[in-house]
Amino acid sequence: MDNIKLQEKLDRIESLLLGSKKVLTLEEACDYTGISRSYLYKLTSAGIIPHSKPNGKMIFFDIDRLNAWLLRNGRKSQGEIKNQALDYVLKKP
Repeated sequence: MDNIKLQEKLDRIESLLLGSKKVLTLEEACDYTGISRSYLYKLTSAGIIPHSKPNGKMIFFDIDRLNAWLLRNGRKSQGEIKNQALDYVLKKP
């Protein structure tokens, strides 16, 4: 990767960290999620990931909806499962 592309990526990451943006472009969403550009296009064209195309061309992502999509199908840790079982046993009449 050449220095110019690396600097561009660093600039985008910096703007994400400093800006607290509510809406991300496709490139910013790629940087934010770690999903490749081509795969993110596939997800949007299949309607799998929430996105917006206000002018019919550019793709935008609401960061809250993107976070919810990324965190769907969560898995509990072993500790959470044990605590839930313990709570159930202690509350049992």
